[in-house]
Amino acid sequence: MGEKRILCVGLVCLDIISVVDRYPEEDTDTRCQSQRWQRGGNASNTCTVLSLLGAPCAFMGSLAPGHAANFVRDDFKCYKVDLAHVAEHPACALPISVVISNMTSGTRTILHATSNLPDVTDADFEQVNLSQYKWIHWEVFVSKDVAKDFGFYSASEAVKGLYRRVKPGATLICAWAENGADAMGPDGQLVHSDAFPPDNVVDTLGAGDTFNASVILALSRGRPLQEAITYGCQVAGRKCGVHGYDGIV
Repeated sequence: MGEKRILCVGLVCLDIISVVDRYPEEDTDTRCQSQRWQRGGNASNTCTVLSLLGAPCAFMGSLAPGHAANFVRDDFKCYKVDLAHVAEHPACALPISVVISNMTSGTRTILHATSNLPDVTDADFEQVNLSQYKWIHWEVFVSKDVAKDFGFYSASEAVKGLYRRVKPGATLICAWAENGADAMGPDGQLVHSDAFPPDNVVDTLGAGDTFNASVILALSRGRPLQEAITYGCQVAGRKCGVHGYDGIV
């Protein structure tokens, strides 16, 4: 029957990405090196990476009609992401992010415009046959920004400090960009992986989603936590060295 799929629940949006030599000063006119449309959103990006790594996956989220949404839907299909659980909202608009990608530093600055597109609901989720999936992803992972909001200044601090808030038997994972990632599982042992930066950092947009997808895939296939976060850091490092995602494998 083949490998069961991974379901990612959350946001899809359109990213309009402008690649520049350096971050522009306010009230100036700057030429871009290039500009592209890219399907974005955390859950959407996670699906892209899972597909590239050879994992069958599905996306569950909301979509609106229109040219941007058609682009998003067609791109999902290019990566063979199943869309059976997409909730259609004819009277809504797709969220859009404007991204400034700095070639000199590899940083990305995001201006996200939310829309009237609602999240999926309990009723939507009740229609899902859970037996089709071996893993369902919402937000288990703790981001660097969230950890800082809680007053932590490293991945290890965040994992140790937040672990008491999760249910017994859970696994908590936090990536910290160039400082790698830390995690703690049911045994209470803190594990760490260093980062694997590319020779040249050119595009960090979606690096966190790449890390998440890679760790999910490794864990879903029974790999130990230490090995899973190391794999996540390796793939995320490769992603930072290419524009988009297609060069990670």
